[in-house]
Amino acid sequence: MNIHDSFLLDGIEPEVGQRINYSSRDVLAKFSKIALVGSAPVLLAMASTEAFAGGLPQQVVDILNFALTLEYFEANFYKTANASKGLIPAKYRGLFVEIGRHEHGHVELLKGVLGSVAVAPPEIDFTGGGKYPDVFFNFKTFSTLSSSIEDIGVAAFKGQAGNLAGTPVLTTALQIHSVEARHAGSVRVLVGKPGSDGAFDKPMTKEEVLEAVKPFLG
Repeated sequence: MNIHDSFLLDGIEPEVGQRINYSSRDVLAKFSKIALVGSAPVLLAMASTEAFAGGLPQQVVDILNFALTLEYFEANFYKTANASKGLIPAKYRGLFVEIGRHEHGHVELLKGVLGSVAVAPPEIDFTGGGKYPDVFFNFKTFSTLSSSIEDIGVAAFKGQAGNLAGTPVLTTALQIHSVEARHAGSVRVLVGKPGSDGAFDKPMTKEEVLEAVKPFLG
């Protein structure tokens, strides 16, 4: 599967949406007892299995795998940064450790839903083809890139999340989106930007997102 073929939350056809019209409220009600003792990945995987008795439609698999590709990118970005001695000043370590933990959770959730059809982590060049050679040595470079990555993630989810309407994974996609938005706001303030660009976020098209991430993903 190639990052250029599709992207996050893209390409659900109306016929598929109708066939898998399975409300998140019904899913959570049916598995409410399990939710009390089970993890989010387990609960969502069971809900998806119930909704898609014959297996996840390929279009849904593709959507979730592209979401997973982005989450792999972010999780590995923060894992590397948090392990880079001397990169992050003490007063910001808690923030980036928390963000890294969240991104790891997003990866585990999506992998739990996809199971054996989850894509492997992609090869990533965090220098963006040499544009950011000191990304894990210079805090200004790292934090600036972090802000850009978070903004792109939020805009990508916002631009495409509507295509999951009628599926049991819509609620989770929106939950991930809201957490990414909190990350973006926090890092924006850290690097000297306003917490937001206005009262309404702007989505990014698939083409815009692909252009932005192309230097990092093979």
